[in-house]
Amino acid sequence: MLLIKKPKRLALVISVLLVSVPAMAVEDDLCSPFQDGVVEESLVSRMLSAADDGYLYRIRKDSSRVGFCVDSQLREVSGTFTEFQGGLALGTPDGSDGQTMVAVNTASLETDNAVVDSVIKGKRFFDAGNFPQILFVSSGFEWTGERSAILTGDLTLRGETRRVHFDVELTNISEDLAGETDVVLFKATTSIRRSDFGMDTLSSVVSDTVKLCLSVEAIKHQG
Repeated sequence: MLLIKKPKRLALVISVLLVSVPAMAVEDDLCSPFQDGVVEESLVSRMLSAADDGYLYRIRKDSSRVGFCVDSQLREVSGTFTEFQGGLALGTPDGSDGQTMVAVNTASLETDNAVVDSVIKGKRFFDAGNFPQILFVSSGFEWTGERSAILTGDLTLRGETRRVHFDVELTNISEDLAGETDVVLFKATTSIRRSDFGMDTLSSVVSDTVKLCLSVEAIKHQG
């Protein structure tokens, strides 16, 4: 059981986002994957407020990675997603826990083998044609050390939603400096059971345990 320090209250919003768009387009970019009832309107509003108030960190796509790995009888299979959207807000003055939002384009999956790509994106696994988006919305963030934290939230994959806990390591920011640096570097990892999300095919060949990992460089948004 983790011994958790009494956390400094902070808002954390992740929803992995391109950094190259102009500032005036922030609202559209932040909202588009989460509108139309995908995420509660109040959470989307909080994310936009963080952008307006200068507490939003926008994740650099070219230096960030969202991916997974899973063992099979032949070898470990790993893949990355090339299209994702979101942002990270730290140190907001309202003292709220905030939330994390990550929207990933399922069809943007790439592995080192075209046949494997097709199988994993097909109906037996991610079923990208019917479920084009993977969504994570957090419900809590607690520091467990000077540069470590636990990020808790709901992961929606193939229409199934399950609670997950990410272990987070921050390399150039601590609890006391949240919101005061221009660049945030962090890694977040968790393990899920693919069968919990309706992916129970080939169970004798492919492990049920899948490791999810994010490696992120995020730049503070300048409004």
